[in-house]
Amino acid sequence: MEEWGEDSGNPELTEKQKKEIAKWFLTNAPAGEIQYIAKDVRLLIEDDRLYNMAAAEAFPLYNKAHLIALEMPDRSGDVIISSFGEIGKDNFFDPRTAQVATVDHMKQVCTKVRPASDEELPSAYVEEFRFTLDAELCKYVADTYPKGTCAVYCTRGKDVDGPGVGFDFAVVISASRTSPQNFCNGSWRSIWTLEFKDDLQVVEVKGKMQVVAHYFEEGNVQLDAKNECRDSTLFQSPEDCAVSISNIIRHHEAENMASLEESYLHLPDTTFKDLRRKLPVTRTLFPWQNTLQFSLTRDISRELGIGK
Repeated sequence: MEEWGEDSGNPELTEKQKKEIAKWFLTNAPAGEIQYIAKDVRLLIEDDRLYNMAAAEAFPLYNKAHLIALEMPDRSGDVIISSFGEIGKDNFFDPRTAQVATVDHMKQVCTKVRPASDEELPSAYVEEFRFTLDAELCKYVADTYPKGTCAVYCTRGKDVDGPGVGFDFAVVISASRTSPQNFCNGSWRSIWTLEFKDDLQVVEVKGKMQVVAHYFEEGNVQLDAKNECRDSTLFQSPEDCAVSISNIIRHHEAENMASLEESYLHLPDTTFKDLRRKLPVTRTLFPWQNTLQFSLTRDISRELGIGK
């Protein structure tokens, strides 16, 4: 077996290429498994400096993409690592507790928190809409997703102090379940953008939902299902908006889960069957109606003389 190198006619990978390869493996790690992947990547790359460079770039991308939730050191709640709450490097705003958390991306822990400044908080008018929606969504998430968490961010118009001007929210819902001892990890992520259009007295709702799962007992099977939707409701009082929007989110997420479950029921008859070769290389159809005539154990026993 030829070694990869100059002697085999193949050039050595540059440091930049090695770093990018390591970064790719880290950022594409399945949900809840980046720490396991990181150990293997560190061993393979055999260069701590290069590994640390790759990890410093990959972990923040991974944490934000997977919307991981980290417990704050004062136990006041969890902060979701999301681009919507990102304030400078390694700092993330938690709108529910009005705090800014500093995180260690590579260790995936929250190291300290501070109160948010007045400039980082929305006006009282906008906060009333945000707070009531957050309260409704907390009930929904608690009922629907074990170990789930959510956050509502004001992404535009946080200084609006009364009717007449619109503003935007982003709703983030994140839930994960990791069970590496059972060779199975997965997560649910959904992002909902809300446009409160004061001139039209309507709230435009756009949703992106993603379910990922990884099963790796004696194999490697991954699911990555994405879905998008649109809806709208009337621009009403904070309480009425909160109930209406949470019902919209509840409806579309339940519909998405139902469609996934429906597709799973047909996997054996559709997807798995399509993966099979229509005709084997022998050009003879497999006799599914009489599979007992094929026995690998019997053939091996005959070849080895076992049982004689």
